[in-house]
Formats: sequence, structure tokens, C-alpha cells
Amino acid sequence: MSKDKIYIFDTTLRDGAQTQGVDFSIDDKQKIALALDNLGVDYIEGGWPGANPTDTEFFQKKINFKNSRLTAFGMTKKTGRSAENDPGLSALLNSRAPSICLVGKTWDFHVDVALGISNEENLDNIKESTKHFVKKKKEFMFDAEHFFDGYKNNPKYALSCVKSAYDNGARWVVLCDTNGGTFPHEISKIVKEVSKIVPGKNLGIHAHNDTGNAVANSFAAVLSGVRQIQGTINGLGERCGNANLMSIIPTIHLKEEFSKDFVTNIKSSNINKLTQCSRLLDEILNRKPNKHLPYVGAAAFSHKGGLHVSAVQKDPKTYEHIKPEDVGNVRNIIVSDQSGKSNIISRLKTIGVNIEENDPKIKKLLEEVKDREFIGYSYDGADASFELLARRVNGEIPRYISIKEYDVTVKKNFSGELVSTAKAQLEVDGKKILCEGKGNGPVNALDNAIRNNVDRLTKYSKYLKDLKLVDYKVRILNTGTEAITRVSIESTDSKGKNWFTVGVSTNIIEASFKALIDSLDYKLFKDDAPASN
Repeated sequence: MSKDKIYIFDTTLRDGAQTQGVDFSIDDKQKIALALDNLGVDYIEGGWPGANPTDTEFFQKKINFKNSRLTAFGMTKKTGRSAENDPGLSALLNSRAPSICLVGKTWDFHVDVALGISNEENLDNIKESTKHFVKKKKEFMFDAEHFFDGYKNNPKYALSCVKSAYDNGARWVVLCDTNGGTFPHEISKIVKEVSKIVPGKNLGIHAHNDTGNAVANSFAAVLSGVRQIQGTINGLGERCGNANLMSIIPTIHLKEEFSKDFVTNIKSSNINKLTQCSRLLDEILNRKPNKHLPYVGAAAFSHKGGLHVSAVQKDPKTYEHIKPEDVGNVRNIIVSDQSGKSNIISRLKTIGVNIEENDPKIKKLLEEVKDREFIGYSYDGADASFELLARRVNGEIPRYISIKEYDVTVKKNFSGELVSTAKAQLEVDGKKILCEGKGNGPVNALDNAIRNNVDRLTKYSKYLKDLKLVDYKVRILNTGTEAITRVSIESTDSKGKNWFTVGVSTNIIEASFKALIDSLDYKLFKDDAPASN
């Protein structure tokens, strides 16, 4: 039995760009578009040419897509203008995009309030806009905005809008849950009614996530006949976001409920690119990835409870619904105060620390982890600090840079600015080196004190020149004058590797210092730096 094709339509560059705080450059859009094309999605909605200079310029770029069709977004013609003389439609034609997606109103409430025109005028705008692009030999899609709300309010009118687009040649009629307030059972019921007028092979779904149901609504639509799914990478989008294609795509390919009946244009061999694609977007946006995303998040295959880890070691299927490598992700065994022996052994194998299962060092390491977490340490998210702890127990970490003493002061200057100054006396091969630096806060000052003097660190200079602090977090674990402070630091280097360290103390400076020293030691160890004499 042949499988029905599901067409994947990505709108990261258009609808995703409407996310608060997101502003794609031309270069950003090109990188994302090429990643999507490499993945194999059917349509890439590049933006709204004519609406802003960035989108207009992007469509003028000659990008050779191998798998995807570039799609330009716009809106139906304005009342009082012909389609031929509408500047917005002309800008779409000038974009040279082979596919056009026009948004149009299907909720009579919006026609009245937002547009201020009659229902008949709106229908005419849909009809004439559709005919215009069909005549120009463009693959035309009608984006039926607020369709589900419109249907629930006035089904006859909402259906007349989508019928007008389809009857006049639209390849796709996309049903939009624009406000994201519709539930899966409603989606199923309404799509089945629409299918009586517009065939399922011509229907798409565009779901927003305002009730957390965008992915579920997309699948409900597919099971009711829809054959195009619109969404974004990581669920990017206005308000609560769009349907997350990083969840939708692997579900179609890897879950039998869908894989037995449906296929996409994305090759099975490309599914392992999903995690990479997800992380690329976050890298471009300069934001921390959501580690709890299904399939592609860093925590999607993380195991913390000792019973879980023990079971996973026997058979991963006990606590994993798919193989993490199928989507380009990895299994992560968390070491914490809830860890058992299984967690420790598994984690040691992952990081390449060779300690036999029955070695007393295993028990010592487990006890030390639990003792440290009791006073505030957390190795859940501080893998570098855990690795250093394990290797120190195993006698693998040599002495590198010794910190003999340090001093940090924070003062407010005459202009009201807080200025942090740090002094640190370091020792390498018996030679004392006084380092000084200023920064935005004590950690930044300490980091700058070492960084500004990196050339004086003799044999360690070349190893630390590319070290950078990416993020710094402080958490107060209890209250009172003896409050415990936990500091987490994320570091990176020129190789693009990121690592996380942690420090705990009643003093925020001391906690910061411990995390910073771990970051330095980890970098030096991983780069095979020589020990200090």
C-alpha cells in the first residue's frame, strides 16, 4: 500500500521572525534557509518581500536550493485596487519566488473590525488575488487566517472563503489556528467538514501554541485529511510560538502510528540532522538552547534517577522512546545526589575515566558527589566540574596554575557606575605572577585579570588565549547571613566547545573563584597542557 506524502512547510524566516527579540540578518536567513534545504523540507517561507528591506533583499539573493521551494508571503489585495495594480502583490512577483502564500481573512469578525470592509469585498479580494497568481503560473497558497475561530463563529462564511481560493486555482488552502486557542478534537471535527469542500490533498495546517497544543493540533489535522504541515524550527514564533517542526518531522518518520501511512520529502538519512538544525538556530540567535525540547533538547535523553540509569544500561528502551542518535542527539547520564553506582559508572565510561566497577574509588566518588551536593553543589549541568572531580579522585589532574591569593573590590565611581577590580597572585613553575584587571562584576574582573596577563603565564599562554566566559549564573540557596551561594560558569574556546563548571561558598567571590579555576583546569587538561614544576 502506497503512503500519503506529507509536505513540510517551514516559516521560521517569516512567522518565526515575529518572535519577540528575534531580528534575522540577511546572512542569518541564508544560513537557516540552506540548513532547511539540506534537511529536505518542501517549502521555505523566506519572508514578506516589500514589507521590509531585509526580506526584500533576501529574495534577491541567488540561493540554489536543491530540495526546497522558496516561498514569498504577503496578503490579499486591498479593496479598491485591482490585483494587477496592487503594490503588495507586485512586490511578491518581483521577488521571483516560485511559490506564493497569501494571508486572507476568514473570520467575519476580523473582516469587520480589522479590515473594515464587507464580507463580499473580502471574498472578492481572495478570489482576484488567487486568480492573479495562478494566471502568473505561480504555485499559490491561501493562508486562511483565523480559520478555526471564524468557523466556530460563522461556518458558512469561513467555508466560503476557503472555497473561493480553491475554486480559483489555489494549490494549497492552509487552515490557520492563528490565536492558538483551538483543541485537537475541534481541529479533527472542523477539518473533516472542510474536506467535503476542499480535498485533503490540497489542505494545510498552521497551528500556534497558545494552549501548548500546536504539535497535537497538527497531527489531528493530518489524521483528518490534511497533507501539508506548517511550523518552525524549535517552535519559534509570535507569542507562544508555532508548531515545532523538530517534533513533527521525527514523529512522522520514527513513530509507527504515522510512518506506516505517511512519508515526507525528507530522507530518512537526514533525520539525524535535526538536533544540529535546532542548535544552529539557537547559535544564530545567540541564545541558550531549550534543553527540554522533545527529540532535540540536551535533556531529551538525560537520565538522573539511579533506578532509571540501571534500567537504561540493561536496555535503553526501558526509558527511551527512540534511539537518541536517530535524531542526532546523545544519551546523557546525570550525576547528582540522586545518583546510584550505575550513574557513576555510566558517566565515567562516557567521559573516558577508567575506574573498575569494583574499585573503592567508585564508592569514594559517589560519596563525595553526594556530600558536595548536600552543601550546595550541583553536577546536573556542570559536567566539566564533575569530570575534574572524578579525575582528581583517580589521580589524573596535575597541578597547573596555583592561585596563592586574590583580592576583589567593588566601588561606585562619581558617575554612579559600579567598577570591580581584581588582583590575583598566580604561580607557574615556582614563579609568582601578579595579575590585575577590571570588569563588570567580580567574576568578570577576575577573568580579565588572568586574561590580560595571559602572555605572562609562560607555557600556559597558548592554551588560555582563546578561553572565553559565555555565561555566569548565581543562585542563593538559602537565606540569612550565612546564605550558601552557587555559581555556575559556561566557558568556550576557539574550537567551539562549551563546558560548564560550578563553585559553592558562603561568599559569592569564593564561589565564583572556584568555578573559574575549574574552567581553567578543564581547558588545560583537555588540551594536554604540561604540569607545573
